[in-house]
Amino acid sequence: MTNFTTRADYDQAISNLPVADQTAIDAATDRQGQLTKPPGSLGRLEDLAIWMAGWQGVEKPQINAASCLIFAGNHGIAALGVSAFPSDVTAQMVGNFAAGGAAINQLTKSAGASLDVIALDLENPTADFTQGPAMTEDETLDAMAKGAAAIPDQADMLLVGEMGIGNTTAAAAVSMASLGGDASTWVGRGTGVDDQGLKLKADVINRGIAANQDLIASGFGILSALAGREMAAIAGAVMAARHRRIPVLLDGFISTASALPLLKDNPQALDHCLISHRSQEPGHHQIIEKTGMMPLLDLGMRLGEGSGAATALSIVKSALAAHNGMATFAEAGVSGAS
Repeated sequence: MTNFTTRADYDQAISNLPVADQTAIDAATDRQGQLTKPPGSLGRLEDLAIWMAGWQGVEKPQINAASCLIFAGNHGIAALGVSAFPSDVTAQMVGNFAAGGAAINQLTKSAGASLDVIALDLENPTADFTQGPAMTEDETLDAMAKGAAAIPDQADMLLVGEMGIGNTTAAAAVSMASLGGDASTWVGRGTGVDDQGLKLKADVINRGIAANQDLIASGFGILSALAGREMAAIAGAVMAARHRRIPVLLDGFISTASALPLLKDNPQALDHCLISHRSQEPGHHQIIEKTGMMPLLDLGMRLGEGSGAATALSIVKSALAAHNGMATFAEAGVSGAS
């Protein structure tokens, strides 16, 4: 279902998405009502446990093999000066990930998640989307297929992150194409551009959308027109996870923006996803407001790499520990509410 060999494969996959298991949701909800606590006293932790139950299809869901996937890609628009760093930094950071020296290495280790880094044709940046589509249809499908194939067989929770110089501009362009609005409100400072850099990013986005009007009517077209390979790979991984009923923690702005076009092609496409944290990037605030997908954390983070998803994983594990391990009123011999 998620080989993504042809556009028809994508259309079939996005149109035939599994839904959460209502029987498991009902069982988990009933269990929450019997645990030794006032109803609702654990707040969103209770909702997380029930949500996990629905996607894993069991009353007591567990996370035994959380997988964090970091996709890396380079962007043709980086040559226009939209980032404070050169494109060479993408490959250098991939090397840092491999050596274990990045923030995500420490955070996944602490949270008990595996980490895989997938570099996508770094020597071959996407095309400059101000002149036409960033990727051909075949290039988009190839990136999506690589994202889908990267999920380990044993994974029961997926975390997605990214690395790619220039991708805050691409993410803002994808978000604007998906949700509308003005480019100046979608752009942020990313790696640290100044006010002139913000104006440049907005101009690049406006030119990109104008150059790709024939493509951006669909979510797949938005990915082809404006995204990077790492972003299309995230979208492919998110879709593959849905077909395997694996819950997903999106990271921050770029990861969320990468999955956003899927909603244009199916409004229920991200029901199995949570936004792990609210990024400092202003575009992420807009996505959260416009989609109603509330983040788990708000810690002032804006690094990317999957860092917010790895941090939020511990919260989800805490929710399941309480849900699965607490005694019911009957088991504890405690009187419930009258």
